[in-house]
Amino acid sequence: MTEKLGSFSFVLHSHLPWVLNHGIWPHGTNWVNEAASETYIPILDELYKLLDDGYKPKLTIGLTPVLCEMLRHPSFKHSFLAYLDEKIDAAEHDNNDFTKNKYEKGRIRLTTWWIEFYNRIKDHYLNKYNADILSGFKELQDQNLLDIITCAATHGYSPLLSRDSSINAQFQVAVNNYKKHFGRNPTGVWLPECAYRPGYRWKNPLNEDDERDRPGVEHFLRINGLKYFFVDTALLMGGKSQGVYAARFPLLKELWKQFASQYEEKPLDFKKSPYETYLVATNDPKAPVGFYTRDPKTGLLVWSGEHGYPGCGEYLDFHKKHFPGGLRYWKVTGPKIDLGDKMLYWPDDVPPKLDENADHFVDTAKNILREYKESNKRPGIICAPYDCELFGHWWFEGPWWLNRVLRKMEDDPEIELTNTRLYMKKSPPKKTVQLVEGSWGQGSSHWVWFNDWTTWTWEKIYECEAKNEEFISKYYNTEDNNLIRIQKQMVRELLLLESSDWQFLITTWSARDYAEQRIALHYENYNRLYDIASDYIKKENISQGDWAFLAKIENEDDLFTNVDLKAFLPT
Repeated sequence: MTEKLGSFSFVLHSHLPWVLNHGIWPHGTNWVNEAASETYIPILDELYKLLDDGYKPKLTIGLTPVLCEMLRHPSFKHSFLAYLDEKIDAAEHDNNDFTKNKYEKGRIRLTTWWIEFYNRIKDHYLNKYNADILSGFKELQDQNLLDIITCAATHGYSPLLSRDSSINAQFQVAVNNYKKHFGRNPTGVWLPECAYRPGYRWKNPLNEDDERDRPGVEHFLRINGLKYFFVDTALLMGGKSQGVYAARFPLLKELWKQFASQYEEKPLDFKKSPYETYLVATNDPKAPVGFYTRDPKTGLLVWSGEHGYPGCGEYLDFHKKHFPGGLRYWKVTGPKIDLGDKMLYWPDDVPPKLDENADHFVDTAKNILREYKESNKRPGIICAPYDCELFGHWWFEGPWWLNRVLRKMEDDPEIELTNTRLYMKKSPPKKTVQLVEGSWGQGSSHWVWFNDWTTWTWEKIYECEAKNEEFISKYYNTEDNNLIRIQKQMVRELLLLESSDWQFLITTWSARDYAEQRIALHYENYNRLYDIASDYIKKENISQGDWAFLAKIENEDDLFTNVDLKAFLPT
């Protein structure tokens, strides 16, 4: 029997912010429609193909609570089917137009290819997955193939939230939501943006009078029964990149100084490696939490649009689209090629390139594991995390590539293909190490989410966090159904306000106006609800307009319908 070099697990993080009832195109519900048609269903299709061929495709996939709420929302089914019909109509329109105007045959052929693609997605959604994408993933987890991990409820950026009650609520709501959708407790969790903060004496960067001892993020995972999480390489191995990025923004520099002045790395009698799992060092060692570390070598092969596989000339180009339907007919062609010089996409050229890329990836993984085993005299594990939407949406052929890699790894006697729950159970970590503060953003720092452009968003979040903690502490156990109703919508608006997506979209300018509008909207919603609740407690008259406003917001932001107010109490 061939001895294993080590183990491998993909970790695919699937997430979108709450966009139902908040726009359609270019920003809004179509984000979910695109991800479902180009990523989630194609990945499910490839996993079930492997299953049909006798394989046992193991990997870890994160499905954030807010995404789960959208994928099972009644309005999503309606909008998704309408979206697919629009795409089919667009391809048929292009077919007629290209034929009439005597376009090259290859381009006319691609219109038929798109018609077949979207018809297949529609058929599989309705008939194979019974209009329930989550059930397709759940079935694979129930067969012990997938490890479906959770995340903070609305992807709140844990290290920067000012109240421990907010961090706890993000994870407690997440665990309860996971049980609703998957019928069991989650074991693993994706920290939004892989952002981590250890415990230390923390000072509010926007209010110097607010200084207090705070536990590390792992404390909130532990009390909610979560066993392991994932970090970027720099958080394990250390380094000064966080400090470099902190220098770009004075308030972030102060945050970094707080951490650095209190961080004293304890000497270890072993060498740290991203190819081992560890327990995180904590001041709360009752039930230490484990973590996996991102492998940077395999990461670059997929993440990089210029140097990685998605940049290969044969693959479908993401940026060039045909007006008015938005379908794509061109290939990448080459690095830094102008849109006008892109060549026609040719599907027949794709399979050989996918095989080549999959072979290279598997060989790279084996070499990493071989080198680790030779150096350490024991097998290691490669944890390969990516945004799930990279596969299919950004890199159209990504799901087909995943199929090939999973197939080749399972066929290879030297690799143990696994998921993170199975591996953690089989090889529980015994060594404890410290993690530095940071994220998987630029410079491994908080900069993307906390900078000159986003300070105002944290001012609003911190204001609402403080109000919420005080109010819920007083009235969470009321028996007045009207007050319960108002409070539940208050905490939903707070959760939506806390989404890290807004700061990301502001900093990257990818949907800046939309993100700023959403921050302002949820801030205003929260404060009006707070005022309504305060007036109601004082027995003051609540106008019909206020009750109508509440009903409107309940309809627009009707996620986490069974939210537990006790999750928002001070810990």
